[in-house]
Amino acid sequence: MDNIIVNLIQNEEHKVEKPGIELAQIPENVIVYCEQKEDGEVAEISLELLSKGRKLAQQLNVKLDAVLLGYKLGKAFEKLSWFGVNRIFYADSKQLFPYRTLPHTKLIVNLFRLEQPQIALFGASSAGRDLAPRVASALKCGLTADCTSLEIGDHTDEKKGVSYKNLLYQIRPAFGGNIIATIINPQTRPQMATVREGVMKLEPTPTPNQPKLQAIDISQLTDIEEVIKIISRNIEKPKVNLKGAQIIVAGGYGMGSKSNFETLYAFAQTLGAEVGATRAAVDADFCEHERQIGQTGVTVRPKLYIACGISGSVQHRAGMEQSAKIISINTDPNAPLNAIADYVIIGDVMQILPKFIQYYKKHNK
Repeated sequence: MDNIIVNLIQNEEHKVEKPGIELAQIPENVIVYCEQKEDGEVAEISLELLSKGRKLAQQLNVKLDAVLLGYKLGKAFEKLSWFGVNRIFYADSKQLFPYRTLPHTKLIVNLFRLEQPQIALFGASSAGRDLAPRVASALKCGLTADCTSLEIGDHTDEKKGVSYKNLLYQIRPAFGGNIIATIINPQTRPQMATVREGVMKLEPTPTPNQPKLQAIDISQLTDIEEVIKIISRNIEKPKVNLKGAQIIVAGGYGMGSKSNFETLYAFAQTLGAEVGATRAAVDADFCEHERQIGQTGVTVRPKLYIACGISGSVQHRAGMEQSAKIISINTDPNAPLNAIADYVIIGDVMQILPKFIQYYKKHNK
């Protein structure tokens, strides 16, 4: 797969005046927008971003901060203490939960103008995808959506003879996943990105710390931010939890049909596993979209991943290659997925799976 670097040059009035200045000398923190769930806890995508943000901050030798807007934040404060957060900027009010666009946007924009963070990260959730572009537009800075990786690196503009140090490489699939784009914002701050759930590993610290709490003044909110009110909400819990599954049986286009996918469900039920699918299988209507694994689906890290009829495109491997053990069942011995599998079974999946089921039931009593 090709890799390209896209250099985003922003509005002239927002450029850094001194070319080549090290970014760590400008703003002094990495900040993560944290979402509050219905139970008062912090959303898992936010904790994943804090884990990654902590690593980025350590590389840049700056502090990791969090911003949390919601109501009854006690449980959330306790959770954030396990992720190395230096400061928590917070506003605790009924006005701020559940999420509404205008109040959150105004508070975040004003906070970023004051703090001038070097990097700002948002989850690619419904709220994050709504909020981050509005913040970026107000601050006239770059934003990369749906990143699958974040790294720190340097960049030289050969035409201008200018070098930039410690940029955020915002990496994401582009053009339908046919290339991987590395996007940089060398001349505007903050460098902003939304990140898909599951692509960053959730890594709390061994012991909690005591972040400094800094309240955000909500008196800055006016009647304009209150023009939209939430009258009622209907919340449906997800039916599938691929991220939490210890064993996943995944099928690809090689399964041949939707009826053949039923064999995967039977096999998964035998093992106590969840069923996943590739994009090709979902597009062929073999399986529902909520079970899609890969760059355009869910990223998973189960203890055991059994791939059935999956050739293993780069896009799919990106969503499951960190599985502890991988078994590939395929008629093609040269399938790309076989290269990263721990065990490879060459054969017809519709002949092999019934034997698996029979053998497992016989020997697991």
